Amino acid sequence: MPDEKNAAVAKTRAATQQRGEAAFFDVDNTLMKGASLFHVARKMYERRVFTLSQAAGFAWKQLKFIIRGEHLDDVHAVRDSALMMAAGLPVKDVATLGEEVYDEMIESRIWPGAKALAEQHLRVGRKVWLVTATPIEVATVIASRLGLTGALGTVGEIEDGAYTGRLVGEVLHGPAKAVAAKELAAAEGLDLRRCWAYSDSHNDIPLLSLVGHPVAINPDSRLRRHAREHNWPVYDFRAGRRAATFGLKVATVGGAIYGLWRGFSKFRGPRV
Repeated sequence: MPDEKNAAVAKTRAATQQRGEAAFFDVDNTLMKGASLFHVARKMYERRVFTLSQAAGFAWKQLKFIIRGEHLDDVHAVRDSALMMAAGLPVKDVATLGEEVYDEMIESRIWPGAKALAEQHLRVGRKVWLVTATPIEVATVIASRLGLTGALGTVGEIEDGAYTGRLVGEVLHGPAKAVAAKELAAAEGLDLRRCWAYSDSHNDIPLLSLVGHPVAINPDSRLRRHAREHNWPVYDFRAGRRAATFGLKVATVGGAIYGLWRGFSKFRGPRV
């Protein structure tokens, strides 16, 4: 019986691959709680790459991201600050940083439900790709640790083994994700009508609309409305989300700010 079961699973996987099926997952607030770049910034602060006031700015943007969802102005602001501060950093140091960020800060923030969805796709033979504005170094670590196929992320320019502070192409955000998915589909022989895509943000509607099976995960209000209008499935892994009220959010802002501040300020001591 086990041999028959294994043979059936192998047959299903082969058929799935022949049909060109795959799944695309956003990272921030979709696969994990919050913004991955915030945790990169926190780790960079530990290494004295930038100041406490700059760290506080990242903390405030992370808080807004958790409460209201992804906004393009915040994405661009974080991107510009990160690029400026990354200039001159050796590539090998950033690769190590990505591993540390995952182990210490991201792994515990992975949504179990989103992880289970990705694993289900893998079990039936679909490739699973991350498509994210997260730096490719961090996105690749996340994909590798979760056993996914690979990652598409934002790429920083490198010269002489160090980052220049400039991008290669654009931030992989919004419509750029749909373009990247199309290019990957062409290279991998994927049939986008048979593919899945998952995101929390209305900014990713171009990506979600590209595939035959769009799914909203932890959606912001605009994506939730769009999903309802187009009869897209919605999964919400945030505990108590439906019971939450605006007043409750406001009441918890003070505690959230304090927690984020403590997350940075505990590293203020001298480093050896």
